[in-house]
Amino acid sequence: MTFLTVVYALLFYFAFAVLVGGLGYRIWLYARTPSPLKIPTTPAPVTRSGVALRMLKEVTVFESLFKSNKWIWLFGWMFHAALFVVLLRHFRYFQDPVWSWVNLVQPFGKYAAFAMLAGLGGLWARRVLVDRVKYISSPSDHLMLALLVAIGASGALMTFVSHTDIVGVKAFFLGLMRFDWQVIPTQPLLLLHITLVALLMIIFPFSKLLHAPGVFFSPTRNQVDNPREKRHIADWALKLEADRSK
Repeated sequence: MTFLTVVYALLFYFAFAVLVGGLGYRIWLYARTPSPLKIPTTPAPVTRSGVALRMLKEVTVFESLFKSNKWIWLFGWMFHAALFVVLLRHFRYFQDPVWSWVNLVQPFGKYAAFAMLAGLGGLWARRVLVDRVKYISSPSDHLMLALLVAIGASGALMTFVSHTDIVGVKAFFLGLMRFDWQVIPTQPLLLLHITLVALLMIIFPFSKLLHAPGVFFSPTRNQVDNPREKRHIADWALKLEADRSK
C-alpha cells in the first residue's frame, strides 16, 4: 500500500461524503421551503401531467433557454449533453463485468469530450464578451468554468495523447467501492485529473452547479397554473375574514 493510494482513497471517501451529504441537505432544504403563491411562468400547464412534461423538456432540451437565447442554448446544451455521455463512459471504472450498453457508449464518450470543451468555451466566452453578463460574473463563475475545462482537457489528453493505466485505475476505484484498496497508478496527468474531479465533488453542493437538482424545485416551472382553483390565503387574512363575518 503506497502513501499516494492512502491519500487518494481518503480524499475520494471524503469527497463522496461531502457530495452526497451536501446534496441531500440542499435538497431537503429545497423540499421544506414553502411556495404557496402561484408563480408559474406562463403559458403554463394546467395539469400535473402537463407540469411533468414541461419539466422533462426543461431538463432534456432546455426548452425555456431555447426560447430566450439560441446561442446560449446551443453551447449550454452541447456541454450538458456531452458531459452526460462522458459520465456514462466512465461507468466502466465502477463495474465488473461492464454492462453491454456501457460498452456501446465508449466510442461516443471518447469524442464527446471535444463537444464538452467546445460548449464550455462558448459559455466562458459569453461571460467575457457579453457586457451585461460580464458585469454580473463573479470570480467564482470563472474559476468554476476553469475547473470544468481543466477536468475535460486532462481527460481528453489521457485519451488521445498520454495514455494512462486504465486497468489500474479501474482496480483502484473498484477497490474503494469494496473497501479493498488497490494501488493507484502514479501518472501525473491522471493524478491531476482525479484531484480536480474530487475538488469538483467537494465544491458541488456549495456552488451554482446546484441548479441541477434545484430546477425541480423551481416554482416557476413545477407549479400547475390554477390560481383560481387553488388560491392561497394568508392566515392573517383568514382570521380577518372570520372576524368580519361575526
